Amino acid sequence: MHVGVTLIAAARGAALLAERFDDDRPLDEAGWREVRRAAPALLPLGVAELRYCSPTPRSRATGDALGFAPLAQPALSDCDMGRWRGYTLAEVTAAEPGGVDAWLRDPRSAPHGGESLLAFITRVGGWLDTRPVGDGARVVAVAEPAVVRAALVYALKAPPSTYWNVDVGPLSTVGLAGDGRRWSLRIGAPV
Repeated sequence: MHVGVTLIAAARGAALLAERFDDDRPLDEAGWREVRRAAPALLPLGVAELRYCSPTPRSRATGDALGFAPLAQPALSDCDMGRWRGYTLAEVTAAEPGGVDAWLRDPRSAPHGGESLLAFITRVGGWLDTRPVGDGARVVAVAEPAVVRAALVYALKAPPSTYWNVDVGPLSTVGLAGDGRRWSLRIGAPV
């Protein structure tokens, strides 16, 4: 029994350099334009039997704009960044350079008082592994790019440090196929 999971990265809520940790901002105008442009290619994914999203405003708005009427899943929340929440990487680096270095180097480190990278990847992977498995079942989930990265690292059983080498752009999609124990990446899966 296999399930297909398509992950869609939420549209942007801010310019890349203005991105903040654990950002709850809604879609910005550029994000709405991106959704309108991408909608024809992404709308067919809405036929999935199960449609989910991260609980963030921009993930919900992206899913709603695509007509998915997704169910928010707390397990698809962005990484809990503790006291760094709401700050940019540049701001945190200026205030806590040693903490940022530890966070980037050690996946078990949580100098911000929130969730470690390893705990985040494990949480997202746990969600992935507990999707209802029905032969040929299809799932679509709109999530923050960080969540998509974590899911890929987990599914491929890659070292946590791989997370920093995965780039997920707004509205990009990735397909995974699995049975709740083993996952494989589907490249070029038809939309």
